[in-house]
Amino acid sequence: MAGRVEGKVAFITGAARGQGRSHAVRLAEEGADVVAADVCGEVGRTSDFYRPATEDDLAETVRLVEKLGRRIITFHADVRDYAALERGLSAAVEEFGRLDIVAANAGIFQFGDEVRDIAEADWRDVIDVNLTGVFNTCKASIPHLVAGGRGGSIVITSSDAGVKGFARFGHYVASKHGVIGLMRTLAMELAPHSVRVNAVSPTNCNTDMIQNDAVWRLFRPDLENPTGAEFAEASSTLLALPQPWVEPVDVSNAVLFLSSDEGRFVTGVNFPVDGGSAAL
Repeated sequence: MAGRVEGKVAFITGAARGQGRSHAVRLAEEGADVVAADVCGEVGRTSDFYRPATEDDLAETVRLVEKLGRRIITFHADVRDYAALERGLSAAVEEFGRLDIVAANAGIFQFGDEVRDIAEADWRDVIDVNLTGVFNTCKASIPHLVAGGRGGSIVITSSDAGVKGFARFGHYVASKHGVIGLMRTLAMELAPHSVRVNAVSPTNCNTDMIQNDAVWRLFRPDLENPTGAEFAEASSTLLALPQPWVEPVDVSNAVLFLSSDEGRFVTGVNFPVDGGSAAL
C-alpha cells in the first residue's frame, strides 16, 4: 500500500536530531524523500544549556532515512542566513524535481532570566533563530511550492509557550507566539495556491533540549542536583494527561497528518501536541 506522502519531497530544518530527525524518518516511512538542513554547531550561548547538534547527528538522520529506502539530500545552513537556505534548497529541488512539504522546525531554547535581565545578544539569537529563521525558511520555500502547481503544506514548529506565558524565558515565549501569527498570515496568502500552512505546538518533548541538567534545575529550583525522575515529576504538571512529556514521534505524527491528504482542508490552525497543557 502506498504511503500517505508517497512520491513527495519534504524540506526539514533542524533535521540533525530531536523532532527534526523524527519528522524526517516519519515522513520517509510514509514515502517522502527528504531535504534536511541543520547548522550542526553552536548558536550563541545555547551550548551553555544543552549540547548543539553535530555532523554525526546529521549523518545518523541520513542513515535512518536511507535505511527506509528513501533519498535524502543534506546541507548545512544557519536559518538566520536566508541566502544559504535559498541556495541549498534550490539545489535540492533541482535534483529532486519538486517540493511538497516544509517543516520549519529549527529552533533554540534559552532560559533562566526574567525579561529585564535577558542580555540583548541572547534576545537577538532566540528571536532571530526561532522567528526570523522560520520566516527565512518559508520565504525560501514558497516559490518552489507555488511553481509546482500541486499545492503543498508548510508546518511551523511553535510550542505551548506560543499560546501562554512562562516566566524566565520571555524571548522564547515571544518567538513562539510570533510564529503562530506568521502562520496565520501565510495561510491566508497561500490559500489561493492550495498551499496549506499550520503550526504544531508541543509541550515538553523528550529530546536533548529538555533532557539536561540545566532544564532539570529550571523545573526543580528547590533541589541542588535534581535527577531525571525528579524533573519528570515537575514536568508532568504541565500536562493534563498523566505523562511527563510527549515523544518526538507524537509531534511527527501531527506533521504527517497536516502534510498528507488527510489534512487537505486544514489550514491556519495551531495544532497542539501537548497532552492537554493548553487546557490547564
